[in-house]
Amino acid sequence: MNRLSPLLALFVWSTCLMLHQSVAFAQDAVEESASDGALIDSRQAPKGHAPNAAAHAEKHSDAGHGPKLGELINPTAVAPFAILLLCIALFPLLNPHWWEHNKNKGFIAAGLGVPVALYLMSFGHQGLEAMEHSGKEYISFLVLLGSLFVISGGVFVRGSLKGSPLVNSIFLALGATIASFVGTTGASMLLIRPLLRANEKRSRVAHVVVFFIFVVSNCGGLLTPLGDPPLFLGFLKGVPFGWTFRLFPQWATVNGLLLVVFYIWDTIAIRSEAHSPSEEASLETPVSGEKFGIDGMHNFLGLAGIVAVIFCSGQGYGNGGEPWPFGIQEGLMLAVSAISYSLTTKETREKNRFGFGPIIEVAVLFAGIFATMIPALAILNVKGESLGIRTPAQFFWASGILSSFLDNAPTYLTFAVTACGIHGVNAEEGRYLAEFLSLPAASGAVKILMAISCGSVFMGANTYIGNGPNFMVKAIAEENNVRMPGFFAYMLYSGGILIPIFIVVTFVFFL
Repeated sequence: MNRLSPLLALFVWSTCLMLHQSVAFAQDAVEESASDGALIDSRQAPKGHAPNAAAHAEKHSDAGHGPKLGELINPTAVAPFAILLLCIALFPLLNPHWWEHNKNKGFIAAGLGVPVALYLMSFGHQGLEAMEHSGKEYISFLVLLGSLFVISGGVFVRGSLKGSPLVNSIFLALGATIASFVGTTGASMLLIRPLLRANEKRSRVAHVVVFFIFVVSNCGGLLTPLGDPPLFLGFLKGVPFGWTFRLFPQWATVNGLLLVVFYIWDTIAIRSEAHSPSEEASLETPVSGEKFGIDGMHNFLGLAGIVAVIFCSGQGYGNGGEPWPFGIQEGLMLAVSAISYSLTTKETREKNRFGFGPIIEVAVLFAGIFATMIPALAILNVKGESLGIRTPAQFFWASGILSSFLDNAPTYLTFAVTACGIHGVNAEEGRYLAEFLSLPAASGAVKILMAISCGSVFMGANTYIGNGPNFMVKAIAEENNVRMPGFFAYMLYSGGILIPIFIVVTFVFFL
């Protein structure tokens, strides 16, 4: 009971906060209706009967000209989201043994997410619609990550893999190359286990995993809509499939600089760990002397199947060019992953140290994140234009900073919509980004969308929660006995390494 009492207090506090905001909003609605006389005739309403938030929101929504959800939500409703981020950051430091159990993470996620859901329900149709949209995004997100996790977990790379700075750099370069074509999640799940095995003799390898997250799980996925969720959403909204190839200079600059920094860092790290050249050679010697080979080759067909499903869904094949209805893409991905799992031998998964713990951890924590971030995204959607963002450099940093803490896919769309509004493009049309890119060159539309794309993809690497694969790679590394830096310690890495590189990108490409 002592363990549950803080969680119970947290749940009660969050619920009271959300209920307080609902009451406060209802009172505001009464004052507004009294001032303009447009909502309720006081002579007909029972004395003391105030319209609630749901009635107010639906009244304006039905009228077609009322406030959006972000205008109705009290800014303090973002508090549960901020608290959840703090929990993710602090609990591994304050009570790591308690935090390592996924059920405890579930208590935290539910204790903060459920009150937010209750609060959003008070806005009637608008709140329910926002929750439905976020719920579908969460399911799609989790099915994609889960499918790639299961399929790639059935691929075992055998052979003499050296844990040297050169081989590690080649691993990262390979991941950066394929991430744009099989997705950052697919590339991460495919390569992280062989990389960990190659460095099994070394004790200081946390930096290897951190750079892996930087390059493979984020910055490598910039060149196609298959690489990262923000670019896929842009594709659905009218960005041509091959348009992102023009981001190759930014891709090459960021990943090239990261690989150079990593090679120097890893060289210094292995030499500091070894006290002589012979000991350094011993650390680089593979644990296994078996010949190179790959078990579970059929799973590459599974990865190709997932990529094909995503591409066909976005192109609207079989649906008149429109994206597939929700559930078809997800169902097909689940079917592909189930077939892949059933065809993979138990021995292959055991050699890969495959377990469902990492994906369960991601599912639990991101359920809370997707629920609690709804108010933050809703407020940002209506106040984005008031942020004073106009230039490509401003869009690069604004989309990037928010993508570090919010899901980078809706953040991308938020700033894309903001840019469209500034240039008079109707963002209510299905493929509005095609119209935005067709604006005259003097508008700077192409450069602005390039900046939003780079910011959303690159800066997802700034924190563990910036992009889905980040947390999963961390969990797999810890499952393989790698002591990973905590939330804030990881941000020291990103602040010291990534931010200077992003400043270079700003001056070279977006000023």
